[in-house]
Amino acid sequence: MSDEPRIIKKYQNRCLYDTQESAYISINDLKQMIYDGKEFVVQEAKSKKDITRSVLLQIIAEEENGNEPMFTPDMLMKLIRMHGASMQNVYGDYLEQSMDIFETKSKEFFDQMGKTMTHNPMTMWADLTQQNLKHWQEFQDSFFSGSKKSK
Repeated sequence: MSDEPRIIKKYQNRCLYDTQESAYISINDLKQMIYDGKEFVVQEAKSKKDITRSVLLQIIAEEENGNEPMFTPDMLMKLIRMHGASMQNVYGDYLEQSMDIFETKSKEFFDQMGKTMTHNPMTMWADLTQQNLKHWQEFQDSFFSGSKKSK
């Protein structure tokens, strides 16, 4: 299997063609490929011009028109203001790095939650109770042994 991204051709009639699968696909199929972590490049069928960004923006626009948009109007206006600004590249790099960090930390969090949820909650409570009782006993032992010495 190749590490090369999958080539998706977009025809003038807006049809998308997956060259790896030799099949026509929909925007929803592309969205699923993104969720599955599959790499792809979208090209105009005739000119082979890379139009991946515009197709990804189309997917985001369709998602934003759904029930629960991610971006507020204020945030979108700020993004638009960044375009053409003298530090446009810096903003883009910053946003990309921030998203990478957020993605990594989210994965770590959900991995930890998954590990926690695989244990029986009653066993977890029993273990926690045992640990607390042990610490309480150690505290009492040290407290009372200290008070006996002071007499």
